[in-house]
Amino acid sequence: MRLQLRPWAAHWITAVLLCRAVAQYSSDQCSWRGSGLSHESHRRDVEQVYLRCSRGSLEWLYPTGAIIVNLRLNTEGSSGHMAGLHVCIKPYTYSKGSHVYLERSGDLRLLLAEKDQAQGAVHCFSLAEGALFVEAVPQTDISRRITAFQYELVPSQGPRAHMYPYLHPGLVTCKPCSDEEVLMAVCTSDFAGSGVFRGVASGTDDNSPVLVSLSRLFHQKGRVFSWGGARGKWSGRVNVPSQCAVHPGGDEYLFTGSLHFGEAWLGCAPRYKDFLKVYVRAQKAGTNPCQIDAA
Repeated sequence: MRLQLRPWAAHWITAVLLCRAVAQYSSDQCSWRGSGLSHESHRRDVEQVYLRCSRGSLEWLYPTGAIIVNLRLNTEGSSGHMAGLHVCIKPYTYSKGSHVYLERSGDLRLLLAEKDQAQGAVHCFSLAEGALFVEAVPQTDISRRITAFQYELVPSQGPRAHMYPYLHPGLVTCKPCSDEEVLMAVCTSDFAGSGVFRGVASGTDDNSPVLVSLSRLFHQKGRVFSWGGARGKWSGRVNVPSQCAVHPGGDEYLFTGSLHFGEAWLGCAPRYKDFLKVYVRAQKAGTNPCQIDAA
């Protein structure tokens, strides 16, 4: 859905860009938290929000008027660095009070209506398509209304970009990683360990949560895997694209992957015995990007 920017909204944007800087309420460049009550007396103001991280969140309490959310990476050195970069946002299920648009050159395109936010579905778009224009839905009572979502900036090209689960859900491939990709994944993934598939839980058309038990945990961000105590195992669940078959029990695998919106997604996962051959060979050649206790 595409529509021309409303005259009053265009006035908002022009006024903000040329005349006034609006106060920010966040203390870092990754997340923002603000309140519409701060400009209740001048509802026609538009606040400019600047976020400069690869992931973060936004929380707008008692939304009134509108905000423009400008997303960029803090490491950008040129406009070319931003080419191919996409943004994915996931509203919290309690989010309400606003519509979310993409704004570019005065045009608004509806990205997420207020009524759809309770589903908590992920929506992605190219950064070249514009900034987020979050417009409050006029209400006589703005109490108990909070617009809130998480965001991630992701490249659509480059190593392992095809594994990002939300850009092209139906086109995610399950091809094996190259030796170089596996070695790099062990070092740079959000989690890495070795173990077995225990079973598959009910999921969606796009992915299946898989129960995993680890005998080794090299590293992890967050709490993907928890210690089993007397069993001496780490256990957890990871999401696997539905078109990628898994085989519970049997062979031990190397598990690597990434966290997206608080959920773990499987990346490179060769059989562990095959990984060991690759690792030992690279270790002898001195080409390992990092060292782990793989024995």
